[in-house]
Amino acid sequence: MGEAVANGVGVSGARVADAAEGVRVESVGPGDSVQPVRARVAASTAVSTAARFPTILTVAPGPFAFLDGSSYADNMKTRRALVTGATGYIGGRLVPRLLEAGFEVRVLVRTAEKLRNVPWVARVEIVEGDLRDAEIVTAACANVDVVYYLVHSMGQHGDFETTELDCALNVADAARAQSVARIVYLGGLHPENVALSKHLRSRAEVGEVFLASGVPSLVLQAGVIIGSGSTSFEMIRHLTDVLPVMTAPKWVGNNIQPIAVRDVMYYLIAAADVAPTVSRALDIGGPEVLTYAQMMNGYAVEAGMKPRNILKLPVLTPYLASQWVNLVTPIPRALAVPIIASLQHDCVMKNSDIDAVIPPPREGLLSYRTAVHLALERMKGGDLETSWQNSSVDGAPSDPLPSDPEWTGYRVYLDARSRETSASVADVWGIIEGIGGDNGWYSMPVAWAARGALDKMVGGVGLRRGRAHPNDLRVGEALDWWRVERIDPGSFLRLRAEMKVPGLAWLEMSAVPNDQSGGSTYYQRAIFFPRGLAGRLYWLSILPFHGIIFSGMARRIVAAAESRTHTSPLAAS
Repeated sequence: MGEAVANGVGVSGARVADAAEGVRVESVGPGDSVQPVRARVAASTAVSTAARFPTILTVAPGPFAFLDGSSYADNMKTRRALVTGATGYIGGRLVPRLLEAGFEVRVLVRTAEKLRNVPWVARVEIVEGDLRDAEIVTAACANVDVVYYLVHSMGQHGDFETTELDCALNVADAARAQSVARIVYLGGLHPENVALSKHLRSRAEVGEVFLASGVPSLVLQAGVIIGSGSTSFEMIRHLTDVLPVMTAPKWVGNNIQPIAVRDVMYYLIAAADVAPTVSRALDIGGPEVLTYAQMMNGYAVEAGMKPRNILKLPVLTPYLASQWVNLVTPIPRALAVPIIASLQHDCVMKNSDIDAVIPPPREGLLSYRTAVHLALERMKGGDLETSWQNSSVDGAPSDPLPSDPEWTGYRVYLDARSRETSASVADVWGIIEGIGGDNGWYSMPVAWAARGALDKMVGGVGLRRGRAHPNDLRVGEALDWWRVERIDPGSFLRLRAEMKVPGLAWLEMSAVPNDQSGGSTYYQRAIFFPRGLAGRLYWLSILPFHGIIFSGMARRIVAAAESRTHTSPLAAS
């Protein structure tokens, strides 16, 4: 299902997709190169020559808190691993566990800045580049034992299939040229001899590319992945939380074999030690086969709620069902469509061949309810290691804000405000970094909620995406309908809007010391680059509300910071 790779997070630059319909990939012999039956698309996107060979930071692995009770690190040999998808849901969890298992890890990412605040960044090698650039991919594969391919096109539109096929072919070619010992790809569990959704079909074809590469490859095919922050878990959680009675399509009665994210980590790491004679696709799944309705009610029991009544409807298309999911959960329509499309058939393991290649962990595979329990416990503690929330949004702006001098010649609308305060910089920053999610936006919550609902109705992310951590922010993380573009801890935060607007929008907040008063100054700036006449009319239409919303926001943020300062133990003394 949609969670099986990386929640569509564009790591290593590729927001990549899947192989085109009808394309065959033939097996190659030891002396052959990888060639698809159809010709490669000639116009693969390239990056500038100046960015082809970026600096690689090498730091020896150090201690890291590993999964309690895991068994797959016991007999691991030292390996050198390249991880694509390191900013995604699965990749972001795999990297620290590879380090703990004794691997030296290199990651290939499009934008190294996205890793700026992750706790393991100083312990990996970073190559900045795009999977569509064969030269960079080849350089990244040098002196690597195993390549983990953990990117895919979740939530993408347009001709993503060609892009993902080209990316997979680049990795396959590079792995072969650099004598990589193994490729590990996490694909999707799917039935045979049925018409698959575009996303599932293309992911299967990407697996075929690796199996035809001449490099020993293990294509692990997983279905619904259950873990804190996974798209599959969050969809189940929100549907169950919100709806005591749910009308649902008939696919809620289809059989599904979920797997805990902890067990996915086990299989991925153990795959590096599989004998080179093994090169095949293998299904992985948990110990139970359940219906989607049973999964929802299993969640309800673990969450302390009554079982839900689920009424199956004979007719409800995947598209209509995704609209419903989009409206009643934080999952945006772009992610809901491929997830629901993958539920149209039974999603279970075809066999247990994986057991002969990678034996189950000593403690056994986690049951569905155990996985749900662990996910809920992590969420209670605010310990959301990775999350679907941080997956890139198809069509959302991704270019950074130009520096002020570069605005010359552009139409730019600004709303800039500042307030002097007796609060310390630290207390103002504490409010800034904690903004959004359950804490809200400190001004007219009804207006923010209404704007979020409107955004969801037109297919946007809405305001309910929340935040991954209750107190900390990292570059690249989602924050309601914003994305953290830049953060200078203790002083400056810039957010890029991902809502549906006719233009590009940013919100900046900062705190600087005020030497004269001994307090600080809070700065706030909203920036809007309109797109055509619609963008100009949009700004003018909301201009009357800005005086209320943004002024109230600045005033209440400062007031909250002053309350912190005046009630702190230091102030009291």
